[in-house]
Amino acid sequence: MIDILKAIVIGIVEGVTEWLPVSSTGHIILTDEFIKLGMTAEFMEMFEVVIQLGAILAVVVIYWHKLWPFTLKKEIGYNYITKQGGYIKKDIMDMWFKVVVACIPAVILVPFNDKIDELFYNYQTVSAMLIIYGILFIIIERFNKKREPKIVDMSVLSYKTAILIGLFQVLAVIPGTSRSGATILGAILLGVSRVTAAEFSFYLAVPVMFGASLIKILDFGFEFTGNQIAVLATGMISAFVVSILAIKFLIGYIKKRDFAAFGYYRIILGIVVLIYFLLIH
Repeated sequence: MIDILKAIVIGIVEGVTEWLPVSSTGHIILTDEFIKLGMTAEFMEMFEVVIQLGAILAVVVIYWHKLWPFTLKKEIGYNYITKQGGYIKKDIMDMWFKVVVACIPAVILVPFNDKIDELFYNYQTVSAMLIIYGILFIIIERFNKKREPKIVDMSVLSYKTAILIGLFQVLAVIPGTSRSGATILGAILLGVSRVTAAEFSFYLAVPVMFGASLIKILDFGFEFTGNQIAVLATGMISAFVVSILAIKFLIGYIKKRDFAAFGYYRIILGIVVLIYFLLIH
């Protein structure tokens, strides 16, 4: 029961920080200091990645109408490709092609992920990335106030812009960067509106996080104990529920405000992580 409660807390942390541009890694490192599951190191390495499947499911549920291209009847506002027995929404298929293109840089780096973690998964790197990207958020948002976004809808986001956003996403392989933070910052610099940048970041997460989770499960194997299954399922469910709230909060927030507040939060968190580990360890 204690492990179940701890898994719920970790799932909550994952659900909030995966979508807000504040680095889930930085928060998981801190959480692990105070809440340690009674599991092996191998299971924990897999668990921290696989609970992201719950977060992915939240994106699929919220944006199902924008992600599923197949339908039996036409709806207003879409271009269609006719297929036997139904229709394909051309705009959504086009969006998925852009997502695939944007994922190419991340896929190329997959064989090097373990080595990158070995080199950079430490509190010094995480603290530095939290602070650096926090400063960048503040600077870029100040610069962005003088500009009008050129891309305010997914349909006008070009393949060139998609691949460039994918290159920004690669920066997130360095722990503490934040996958959503890197892609959103990059998209904003490329002239994408905040809401469109955030939504494209959500869509990118589906194949990227699913692929990462699948790799971790295959590495760990499918021989789970009953307790391990319960902990994993609990973490995923709590991540799913909290992700729905976090995504809706973020979209509502950035329709009225910019990302500068997240920049200040990152700087404060980075300093806290650095001081904590310097003093305790």
